Amino acid sequence: MTARDLDYRHYFGVRYWPTWILLGICKLVSILPLRIQYTLGSITGALAYRVLKRRRHITEINLAACFPEMDGHARQQLVRQSFRSNAIGLIEALRSWYASPSLLEKQVRFHGLEHLDQALERGKGVILLGGHYSTLDLAGSLTTLVFEADVMHRGHSNPLFNAFMTRSRQRLYGAVISKDNVRQMLRRLRQNRIVWYATDQDYGRNNTVFVPFFGVPCSTLVSTMKLAKASGAAVIPFSHFRRDKSGGYDIYFEEALTDFPGEDLHHDAERLNKILEANILKAPEQYLWMHRRFKTCPDPDAINLYGQRSK
Repeated sequence: MTARDLDYRHYFGVRYWPTWILLGICKLVSILPLRIQYTLGSITGALAYRVLKRRRHITEINLAACFPEMDGHARQQLVRQSFRSNAIGLIEALRSWYASPSLLEKQVRFHGLEHLDQALERGKGVILLGGHYSTLDLAGSLTTLVFEADVMHRGHSNPLFNAFMTRSRQRLYGAVISKDNVRQMLRRLRQNRIVWYATDQDYGRNNTVFVPFFGVPCSTLVSTMKLAKASGAAVIPFSHFRRDKSGGYDIYFEEALTDFPGEDLHHDAERLNKILEANILKAPEQYLWMHRRFKTCPDPDAINLYGQRSK
């Protein structure tokens, strides 16, 4: 985004008033006590489960495909828990946008920071291989307590909300990089920066291979391998979860991948998916199952799991 796009003076027109009101409500929610935020998130999740029927249907299809051995009652419980967890995650995102991460410093535990230190000693940067867990925004904010990082950013269709979200992230991170700006990402990695990067969504057929995700063939980006090869950066799996019972958060940094990338893109992509699967299984309800992960089929003329023609 340009400096003009980020200037709030361009968003005072009547068409943006509803967004300003929404941002004001978000501000009020962000300063509520943590316990009240959790309660509000749980209520919102229960309501979303009933109202957002299309998203609920997508979630049910995804979980049925990924966990066919799970009985129907247990799977439906997981659907409900997923809506609750992701609603709480939205409220946590507000906290990350408005508040200082230091307010939650005593409630976060970092695991494996030594792997980051070792990777940075190589001097070629680090790709944090993330996933779309419900704690995504808050965990990103909390990591700035222990190191400075850059983040990939996907713009929002509402210009004012996009400006707000971008400015909030610029407050926390060294650089906010557009998901399409590969050159800037390579430049930052070559400056020995840490860059958060997630590839666990369906982006179609370009720059992808089809490999299993929980046993189901899915379109998987190969950009992680290409970026690692072009930059020489270390790739460190990164995951983060909410501790519901005792409160607080756990953030994990695993050992840098060895012999990566290899010679076979399919093998590398399958390897990354298996890492993601293992992390999801730590708290499956905290993953973003509402996304149409299997909308693109290996056969372009096939009908996908959601009853639509594959693209």
